[in-house]
Amino acid sequence: MNTSGDAEVCLVDDDSSVLRSMQYLLASDGITVRAFNKPEEFLAHAAAYPVRVVVTDIWMDGVTGLEILARMCAFSPRPRVIVITARDDLAARATAMAIGPIAFFMKPFNDEKFLAAVRDALAQAKSTP
Repeated sequence: MNTSGDAEVCLVDDDSSVLRSMQYLLASDGITVRAFNKPEEFLAHAAAYPVRVVVTDIWMDGVTGLEILARMCAFSPRPRVIVITARDDLAARATAMAIGPIAFFMKPFNDEKFLAAVRDALAQAKSTP
């Protein structure tokens, strides 16, 4: 597994079935994935290793995806973020969009559009030192 994080996508979702399906989808496209079922574990990883691309759910137990995004803004290099959620909360969407994610998806989302957003995020991350 890639510990440098250069071509790795971190997935953060407390719904293990969603996490597993995203993991399989990305892996089937040849994308290296590191999945986190607990947001706190992801934050510990992100504090120790550079994270270039992260896909995070908004509504999770313990730490919300918005809290993750706020903490990620302090990290360097700033990761490319894709937000996913099952709950269409306008305030949460507005807050997430203000942070500037690559994409915002409502579950269930279109696999091809999701893959395209992840590929775009990886391409942007590679073009930034």
